[in-house]
Amino acid sequence: MKVEDFNYELPKELIAQTPYDKRDEARLMVLDKKEQTIEHKIFRDVLDYLNPGDCLVINDTKVIPARLYGKKDTGANVEFLLLKRLQGDEWEAMVRPGNKLKVGSRVEFGDGLLKAEILEVMPGGNRRVKFEYQGIFNEILDQIGLMPLPPYITETLKDKDKYQTVYAKYEGSAAAPTAGLHFTDELLQKVREKGVEIAKVTLHVGIGTFRPVKVENVEEHEMHSEHFYIKAEEAEKINKAKKNGNKIIAVGTTSCRVLESAANENGMVKEMEADTNIFIYPGYKFKCIDNLITNFHLPESTLIMLVSSLAGRDFIMRAYGEAVKEKYKFFSFGDAMIIK
Repeated sequence: MKVEDFNYELPKELIAQTPYDKRDEARLMVLDKKEQTIEHKIFRDVLDYLNPGDCLVINDTKVIPARLYGKKDTGANVEFLLLKRLQGDEWEAMVRPGNKLKVGSRVEFGDGLLKAEILEVMPGGNRRVKFEYQGIFNEILDQIGLMPLPPYITETLKDKDKYQTVYAKYEGSAAAPTAGLHFTDELLQKVREKGVEIAKVTLHVGIGTFRPVKVENVEEHEMHSEHFYIKAEEAEKINKAKKNGNKIIAVGTTSCRVLESAANENGMVKEMEADTNIFIYPGYKFKCIDNLITNFHLPESTLIMLVSSLAGRDFIMRAYGEAVKEKYKFFSFGDAMIIK
């Protein structure tokens, strides 16, 4: 299976640059994988595809303002993107310019509010860095850090909260689980009122989400690792729906990856904390999820491979072609689809 099998032409003007004013007014493409039909709706209509007893699974990770601009001790400008807390005040960071930041280099951010020392050059070129500061690290980040928007978004984000889901709780992501951006508190309340259970999982999204697949054959791609956990009471909600023959609907590829990483052969999950590098591409047999709510993904990305494994590559490529024709908005701030 070739990576180029997952390519499609996308006019640049269809890449959403700003979030919707009202989250649930994004467009929703409805794919019926059994009937091979495509319908066009508004996101709040997602309620029509959820039934009493179903379980909607959301990822409650919170994006940290992980992009930092600072100065080296020589006065040179540098940029850090925090990827993962390793231990205590040590982080893995992507740095620019890399050739200037050798082991022992020191950097200051926010006029000295935050200082860092390069401890190690990690495999792949990222750096292990140690921070020094007075006070609370996350409060300093909120003060001087910027939201780490993906490279295809070139406009400035005026409101940081627009790149967080309304249910974001546990800080640790370098990118938002973007399918969840469409939900409002009111819509989630209507989901509950309909008798649908909402279960929460946590997966901290890494920047590997945006990394292109650089091999020719899909099977040779090595997936990045991300940290996740499921609490016992949330696992119970998922398992109850499964046992009763109701549907498990994952909100986003991140929730999907958690469930498929944690599920046994019968699709049951348990309380768990682990790292996952699961790579889902056509040929994969889903164990836990039935339906998926997701955004439109980059050409040749691991995410378009994941949705193709659920709905079939030909059907997904047809749907993406129709989305382009109908001028849907793509990627993080764009429109959504539900695969049912």
